[in-house]
Amino acid sequence: MTVEDLSNSLNKPIDTVFEAMLYVKNADIYDTPRSTIDNLVITREIVKKLGLRSVVSAPMDKKKHDEVSKFEDLEPQPRPISVADLAPREPVVAIMGHVDHGKTTLLDFLRNSKIAAGEAGGITQHIGAFRVEIQNHQITFLDTPGHAAFSALRNRGAQATDMVILVVAADDGVMEQTRESILMAKDANVPIIVAINKIDKPTADVEHTKSMLLQEGIQLEDIGGEIQSVSISALKGTNIPILLDTILLQAEMLNLQSEIRGRVEGVVLESSIDPSRGKLSTGLIQRGMLRKSAILVAGTAWAKVRGIFNEHGEMLQQAGPSTPVEIIGWREIPSAGDRIFEVDSEARAKQIVAYRESLKMTEKQHEDAVVISAKLNEHLKDYKALLEERQRLHRYRTRRKGPRPKESIEDSDPTPKVYLVVKGDVDGSVEAFLDVLDSYDCHHQCRLDIVHYGVGDITENDVKLAEAFNAKIYAFNVGISEKIQGVCSRLGINFRESKIIYRLVDELKKDIEAVLPSKSIEEEIGTANVMETFHVNDGKKKIPVAGSRCTKGILKKDSRFKLLRGQENELIFDGKVSSIRHLKAEVESIKNGVECGIALSDLSINPQPSDTIICYRMIQVTQKSEWDPGF
Repeated sequence: MTVEDLSNSLNKPIDTVFEAMLYVKNADIYDTPRSTIDNLVITREIVKKLGLRSVVSAPMDKKKHDEVSKFEDLEPQPRPISVADLAPREPVVAIMGHVDHGKTTLLDFLRNSKIAAGEAGGITQHIGAFRVEIQNHQITFLDTPGHAAFSALRNRGAQATDMVILVVAADDGVMEQTRESILMAKDANVPIIVAINKIDKPTADVEHTKSMLLQEGIQLEDIGGEIQSVSISALKGTNIPILLDTILLQAEMLNLQSEIRGRVEGVVLESSIDPSRGKLSTGLIQRGMLRKSAILVAGTAWAKVRGIFNEHGEMLQQAGPSTPVEIIGWREIPSAGDRIFEVDSEARAKQIVAYRESLKMTEKQHEDAVVISAKLNEHLKDYKALLEERQRLHRYRTRRKGPRPKESIEDSDPTPKVYLVVKGDVDGSVEAFLDVLDSYDCHHQCRLDIVHYGVGDITENDVKLAEAFNAKIYAFNVGISEKIQGVCSRLGINFRESKIIYRLVDELKKDIEAVLPSKSIEEEIGTANVMETFHVNDGKKKIPVAGSRCTKGILKKDSRFKLLRGQENELIFDGKVSSIRHLKAEVESIKNGVECGIALSDLSINPQPSDTIICYRMIQVTQKSEWDPGF
């Protein structure tokens, strides 16, 4: 490194560097900007004289840096100009709506299956992709979750589809997730077909449901709008053929076409880790023909396709547009919602992944820079105040106030904390649970800190992390082996597992409430009304006494008392009493309906007729978390 290079690295004028070199032994031999400083010790001493610290590292690979900085990311290919390059494709239909309105039951009828019966809690918690053959036409259905926690999954379903079947229960009408589904479909600019379900129920009210839809901006055809609707019973199959005809008619009007040649494009619907098959993802092919050995990139993950499977687990040789497939061969797990692109080679895939990772790193550096800048400004503010204090006292240094602070400052925040390790069966499940945690807004009660989250079964590494941070493991729809259970038991690690997301959230709320300190509340024991006041002599002192009648409960001398006045119950006194007498006899308690004289411990307080005396005691109760996750 030359003197000039050192000046540039330190962002200091070269004259300043030469001035510092005057105070470094044996540095006088480097007397020109082009002089190479070949002694590391001298270099570090120069840096030290300038008030900085040095770190020895390898030089940056400029060629690689230039390649990354000039690199262009993958973008969807433009639509072919020639119609000859396009071929008709099957429609992709997303079934959306509120939880328990019959979405999966409808798919069960179409597929002649019983998916809903096998779902935990009777609710869908993943995006399910299926192909159904109807009237010699193939239709791809996406079954989206209706539960409040799975908003992101519903949004992905709306973005990946050609049309939306909005399922609304005739006995329930428009609900919160129905409104959300309508907004998502409009945002994705896809047509909506309304399926008013459960018309077989005695409480079904189709007309009321239609009026509720109209209030949400869904104007159906039978009231002069353009949105088609069909009243059905998914359980009994009523009017299902009419719904299918409506779907096929809508698909014909859309004139759906796609390119079956060229590179593959698609979207990741879900990702998971299979213990026997490794990292895999469920994807929807939107363009091109996917074959084995294809090189794919999705987000910061890439794959050389080792296998393609349909929803039944059958291996496919190829998959064209509108086909949902399971792809095996990913080096890392892609995130649900990532776009899939096919590239020429592994080298190209690695280059794209490196570029995207560098973008993420740059974004993180910018975020960190904001935090660092805020802390620096805070430090400079304190330093400026200290400097002004020195100048005021005409001192170069000020005496330290108090003991020297420790180098390692422990967390002095008394707020209770719960540390979490989150594991889920698929990427979308983990995302949904993290979205629920994002809604946590009670950090004043208890802090939530996520130590680690990931996809797959609970591993020994997860347990070690939980032990290091005293964390609890929350497992959504994943397995835990007997060996890992034994390790958890030996180390005292608590793990919560469930196949239903809201039950897992309930477990989390219980864990939060378990660490909250108990709080003191007032428990009212009795009430008395002051009827008149008088004074009694105790030596030279006059003691005000409230002649009262107990109107509720019991008055106990060893409890606390409040004196309230007026319609607004102004607090006049809060404390102990010095005496309670009944018929001139000192007593420990007064029952309901009995008259007595009460002398307060504060003799300056003069009770007045119509005042109210409250007898109460303080009790400890367990706190409840104020967090409302929305379901």
